[in-house]
Amino acid sequence: MRPFTVCMSVYKNDRTDDFIKAFNSICNQTVPPSEIVLVEDGPVSDDLEKNIVKLEQTIPHLKVVRLKKNIGHAGARQTALKAATNEFIAIMDSDDISIPNRFEQQLKAFDEHPNVSVIGGLIKEFVETPENVVGERLVPENDAEIKSYLKSRCPMNLVTVMYKKNDILSVGGFIDWYCEEDYYLWIRLAQDNFKFYNIQNNLVNVRVGKEMYSRRGGLKYFKSEARLQWYMFKHGIIGLLRCAFNIVGRFVVQVAMPNKIRGFVFQKLFRK
Repeated sequence: MRPFTVCMSVYKNDRTDDFIKAFNSICNQTVPPSEIVLVEDGPVSDDLEKNIVKLEQTIPHLKVVRLKKNIGHAGARQTALKAATNEFIAIMDSDDISIPNRFEQQLKAFDEHPNVSVIGGLIKEFVETPENVVGERLVPENDAEIKSYLKSRCPMNLVTVMYKKNDILSVGGFIDWYCEEDYYLWIRLAQDNFKFYNIQNNLVNVRVGKEMYSRRGGLKYFKSEARLQWYMFKHGIIGLLRCAFNIVGRFVVQVAMPNKIRGFVFQKLFRK
């Protein structure tokens, strides 16, 4: 199997126990990473820092990048991307759990689809413990389906992806776009004719909470998504009617709906 890097980031609000479980899930793989890049996005808690120092002392292929101030998800992911030394890079969030053969499946998929730049998969969402599954986010499999799906919704589960570093850097990497830096990246890759693939298996168990649906609503979130739809229209990816439909639908769900109703809609319409 080819060498690859796993990129993670942590910040001050991350819980140590959740981080340790997430970190262990990438180490205890059927094909473990040859490098782990961990970005501290600004100062973290004393307890989290103490545990990270212990990991540094015991794992020689762990590289910790400590930022003096918080720069946000896009900046932290871009920092990790540039610090990685391997061409193949996997994303991992600090409170999720990768299944034990996630990376083995993705590396095999790259062998089977050598022209693909990004490979993701499905996620299962859980509360408290991975056994308490509350939803599953399905995404299309092949490149044509993914690029069609992209015209209405984000087609990749970011926390599952493995990608080719140079392809990502060629379109600028992770550029800040409020809560949408991943969707914006997939759009730019599609514009440059890079290819995608989604393994039709669950690759990551994603920790969620009651605040998940509130984060996916509000005027600021809506404006960010609306700007992204307008970007796709301006660049000829979608037509005016599709753009208007996407924006109106997002306004209804993200601004007009109370959180409880939004949660019900996400569970019934946007999740399995």
